[in-house]
Amino acid sequence: MSNVQSESATTSQTEVKSPLPKRLAALCAFFAIASISGIMAKQGVLFCVLTLIMVIAILGRQRTAMYFLQGYTVLQLVLVSVLPIFLYDPDNLLVGNPSTFQLGALEGKIPDYIIFGLLILLAMLQVWIAFTPKVKAYFHTKINMNIMS
Repeated sequence: MSNVQSESATTSQTEVKSPLPKRLAALCAFFAIASISGIMAKQGVLFCVLTLIMVIAILGRQRTAMYFLQGYTVLQLVLVSVLPIFLYDPDNLLVGNPSTFQLGALEGKIPDYIIFGLLILLAMLQVWIAFTPKVKAYFHTKINMNIMS
């Protein structure tokens, strides 16, 4: 009987691991796809490799990956928010004209303010995902950084 009690005591003391939140999995998939496409296009290869390493660390439940993810998303939101200021050219009177894009046979024209608005909303969504309690609970809270133990 005492053996059963000791087993139940050890199972109650074991840490229940939080599963990977779906929104964090979607964010990791987004980062991975964006990084792989950046590597294939040979645009910002070092940045893309670092982002892939961050995704691997997130999937490995590293606490530092959570801090890196939070800093990464906040920095991205700040940069995307000031992007219209950097791109503003007072000498160019054609700033408000729509930008054209091609997606296969589909060609579209979208005004710049809609593109900037969508980028800012996407960055805000990423910051929200990075700071939610479910995402924080996913990462290990007690990691011993001593390599000798």
